[in-house]
Amino acid sequence: MNIAFFLTPKNEGAYLNTSMTMRQALEKMQYHRYTAVPLVDKAGRYAGTLTEGDLLWYLKDHPEMSFKDTHRVRIKKIPKRVQNTPVPIDADILDLVDLAMNQNFVPVIDDTRIFIGIVKRSDIINYYAKVLSEKTESTA
Repeated sequence: MNIAFFLTPKNEGAYLNTSMTMRQALEKMQYHRYTAVPLVDKAGRYAGTLTEGDLLWYLKDHPEMSFKDTHRVRIKKIPKRVQNTPVPIDADILDLVDLAMNQNFVPVIDDTRIFIGIVKRSDIINYYAKVLSEKTESTA
């Protein structure tokens, strides 16, 4: 099965541009209640993942900084601890299982690395739970 079936397009989710500020990231993550968000560069290519932990560790490592200073820090300056491995849009669902075991979401890119959306771990789990349930019902 092609992963396009599971794709949450980028216009239906949240992502951040690497030129945005730490404050913009915090506000967007709070609004959407996300703990991790994909990053894109100026060209729209997948550029990594920003997590709440990245933001917290940055604040910890810069004790002179307060929340009011977060508008001065660009996301690209914040070290990233997590790198969610992206997959191409023509990947198979089985390609996602290993990645989804360690990532909340799997970024999806086209053949020029343009970010086109994500596949959420919860969508993969729900799919396999449904398959397993249908298989159990058919054997009962």
